[in-house]
Order: sequence, then structure tokens, then C-alpha cells
Amino acid sequence: MRKIFLFILGLAVIFAVIGGIKFLQIGQLIAAGKEFAKNGPPPEAVTTATAREDFWEPTISAVGSLSAVQGVIVSSETPGKIVKISFEAGSTVKTGDLLVQLDTSLEEALLRSAEANAALVGLTLQRAKELRARNANSQSELDTAEAQAKQADAQADNIRAAIAKKMIKAPFAGRLGIRLVNLGQTLSAGDGIVSLQALDPIYADFMLPQQYLPQIAVNQPVRLKSDAFPDKVMEGKVTAINPEVDAATRNFRVQATFSNPGEQLHPGMFTSVDVVLPSKEKVIIIPATSVLHSTFLDTVFIVEEALNKETGKQEKTVRQQSVRLGERRGDFVVVTSGVKAGETVVTSGVFKLRNGSKVTVDNSLAPDAQLAPKPSDT
Repeated sequence: MRKIFLFILGLAVIFAVIGGIKFLQIGQLIAAGKEFAKNGPPPEAVTTATAREDFWEPTISAVGSLSAVQGVIVSSETPGKIVKISFEAGSTVKTGDLLVQLDTSLEEALLRSAEANAALVGLTLQRAKELRARNANSQSELDTAEAQAKQADAQADNIRAAIAKKMIKAPFAGRLGIRLVNLGQTLSAGDGIVSLQALDPIYADFMLPQQYLPQIAVNQPVRLKSDAFPDKVMEGKVTAINPEVDAATRNFRVQATFSNPGEQLHPGMFTSVDVVLPSKEKVIIIPATSVLHSTFLDTVFIVEEALNKETGKQEKTVRQQSVRLGERRGDFVVVTSGVKAGETVVTSGVFKLRNGSKVTVDNSLAPDAQLAPKPSDT
């Protein structure tokens, strides 16, 4: 009986302790509820930034493709057998450098015969002139000799031209591609031999909507970036504007020229281009993280100070404001309406705020917004 009594007493003590703890917890929850009902939720910790004025060069962005100023697949005009290859794949050549020589043994034999015939006809013409000077032959005989001499020279020139066409040379200076032929191969007329591209300067071709046509002019600055060189911005200028607008897309084609001394840019590369318009615009910018996006509108939270009538102290609260956004550059976005320069906006923690929320500002860990950020590779 004594053991049962002690066991029951122990249970009673345990239940009493648990009941006391729960009583204290419930009391704290009730007190917190009353405090919440009286003063509202506790302030949220946020970071802030000041909306400021800046001058941005207005730009028109597009995507483009690079093309060579001069580019061609060097090919043969006449059929023949390759007897000499005078270039290395990937090398640079000058205008007139010999690339491939075709077999000209037949043409050379024909040329020797034609030259011998031309020499003989030339001698006949010379004798005809001497005889005509002494009035020993007729004028028609002299005319015939002259015509025969011209025909013989033309025949020899024709063979020389055929030989020259079998000496395939670089039509312009540039860089060669991968060789498409081999020694001893028989080519047909039009068969490709090697790609030849002039890489400096280089063209960037892109399309713009027709509403931008009045704003684009020759010699306007253009900036180019490629994902192959993400940290490099290249400067060029508009060199040609297509006078025809595509009837299907209502876009017009623009061509810009860029210097390419290191030949880093290559035809066919995808690029992004920005056409710089002549005038600068005054804009109001805020960090892009300040914007709370939703389906129908974008909003920001503007920090304001208000007097707490019960405590008599100044408190920071937020006002939710709808905004219209413009161009975005780097970590900043342009606000066209809704925010004035000098107003303080919340930059982080916007997802946990509502209109009228109390906040405390702690910018010790706020990220540094930049127009041209360079995030590290982590």
C-alpha cells in the first residue's frame, strides 16, 4: 500500500508540474495576443535604398549575327587535276597568293604551238607590210595578214587565260579555313577548295522594328557583346540601313561594322547589340530587388516615418506603391511613375511586408547594386 501511495503521489507531482508549465505558457500567449492586438506585429528587419536620378544613354537592343566583310568558298572555274597545294589550313593569305595549281600540261603544249603560229604569222605580216610599201602586193593581202596575226595572238591569249584559271589564287586578303581538297584530286567546275574570310573589320547584321526607323542613322554608335567574351564590350557604328521593311515581320535590317584586330569575332557568331541614341535621358532608378511583381501590377514599399501616438516615438512604416517600370540595366531598373527621387524603398524582405507594416532598417548586409555587375563564379 505504501508503494502504491508513493506512486500516486509521484504522478500527482508530475501532473502538477506539467499543469503549471502549461498555465505559464498559456498566460504568455494571452499576453502576447493582447500586445499584438494593441501594438500590431513586431517590426520586420529590411534593407533599403534611395531612389535617385541618373542620366542614361537611351539604347535600342537587338540580337544579331556576325558576317565577314568579304567571305567566299574559293572554287575552281575549270575542271582539272590538282598537282600542287600551296596553303596550310587556317593560315592567312594576301591578295593574289597561289592556293592550288591544276594540271596545265595540255594547255602549255597548246600554248607553245599557238606562240609558234603567232610568230610565223607575225613574220608573214611583216613581209606583207614591206611588200605593200614597195607596192608589190595588194591592200587586201596586207589586211588578210593583219587579221591572221590578230587571230593568232588571240588564240595564244586564250590559252594563257585558260592556264591562269588553273592557277587558283586568293581573290582578297584574309584567313583560310579547313582544306576541302587533296593532292591528285580531280575537280569539276565549281567544286569548293577552301573557305576564305576577311575578319577585320567584321559586320554585325540585326533586325529592328519599323517604329525605330526614324531614330537610326548611319554612323550611330553601336555596342556589341558576345557570350564567347562576356566581359568585353566592342564599339562600332552603323554603316548601312536596308531601305526595305520586311512585309512579314515589319522589321528592317541594319548593318554595323566593328574592328576585329585580334580576329576574336567570327562569321556566324550570335551576338547582342545596343544602338546608342544621340540624346541622354534623365531617369529615376531603384534596385531591381525592390520591385514586388504580381500578375496585374508591380509595386514597391516606400519607407515613411510616422508618430506613434501611444508611445510618442517616431516609427518607420512602409507604404505599398504601384509603379511603372522602364529599362533595366545591371542591378537597377528605371521607374517611370510611382516613385520620386529621394524616396527610400525597401530592397530586401518585400515579400513579408504589407501596407502599413512596421520595419527596422539594417543595411549592414545590403548587397551593393551596380550598373555593370560582375558576379563571381561560385
